[in-house]
Amino acid sequence: MRVLITGGCGFIGSHIARYHLGKGDKVHVVDDLSTGTLENITAFRSNPLFHFDKADIIIWPGLVKSVALADRIYHMAAVMGVHHLSRASIKVISTNIAGTERLLRAVKATGAGQRVIIASSSEVYGLTDKPQLNEEDSLVFESAAQMTWSFAISKLADEALGMVYNHVVNTPITVVRIFNAIGPGQTSSHSIVVPRFVKQACRGQPITVFGDGKQSRCFCDVRDLAASLDVLAAASNSVGEIVNVGNDREIQMNDLAMLVRERANSKSEIIYVPFEEAYMERSVSAMRRKPDLKKFYNLTNYKHQWTLEDTIDDIISEYQYFQHV
Repeated sequence: MRVLITGGCGFIGSHIARYHLGKGDKVHVVDDLSTGTLENITAFRSNPLFHFDKADIIIWPGLVKSVALADRIYHMAAVMGVHHLSRASIKVISTNIAGTERLLRAVKATGAGQRVIIASSSEVYGLTDKPQLNEEDSLVFESAAQMTWSFAISKLADEALGMVYNHVVNTPITVVRIFNAIGPGQTSSHSIVVPRFVKQACRGQPITVFGDGKQSRCFCDVRDLAASLDVLAAASNSVGEIVNVGNDREIQMNDLAMLVRERANSKSEIIYVPFEEAYMERSVSAMRRKPDLKKFYNLTNYKHQWTLEDTIDDIISEYQYFQHV
């Protein structure tokens, strides 16, 4: 199979590339390196089945040709970072929406029926504090904090574009709402919580919990995520669907900090930092974000391979290894 991954130098995109190369597929990654890094693909750049183009898909002249050669497309390209959007909200909205629209026009132009997976985010659920988030739920945003929702709004627009192209043009598209992927190779930039906790615990520094620590999230190993997307893409009954993808084990940030400290055998103090101080701006965030995965399991029968403890152990081991080489 020939696989095209936009944003393939990002954390998730590079793991998708690694997964498909492991299956013997041909993988073509395109990334403008605005948020992705070459380090994420270094391990397989010499693989004859792998090809990389540094390009912005909004203006890249090779997009239609590359789309035409693909059997499956993972559209992961996006300006990321929920926590710095007041400084980059225009770029987030314009890049994320325009990139998706141009990709889908290219798919339509080839008429080859490529299988397309469009990455959305759990952020589209907004401020709801429902115990579980279902794909049919209403989406709630706070109008007084528009800029902090730029990323979520752009991904919601991407979802709408995907569903229109599926229903009107018959493009086989599935939209995936991804919930908090973590794993090896992830950095602590943009305040991503698990690698930040690991870095602090391994260094013996205070583990900084934002807010009161009672907010909860669910974390999915990125290797499970890559396999999940493959299985979902192969399921013909997932075409035209919006599907939550992740893990539904819920954990509060207080408990996560203690778990990381325990797995790292660390004596780090756990301290609390107000959101406004952490992000240097007004911040709004849902207290809970747990996916309802019934649709995903009904479509795939997928069984997760990594527990949260497994993933944290791997992140700790990787961090400690690179501190000693």
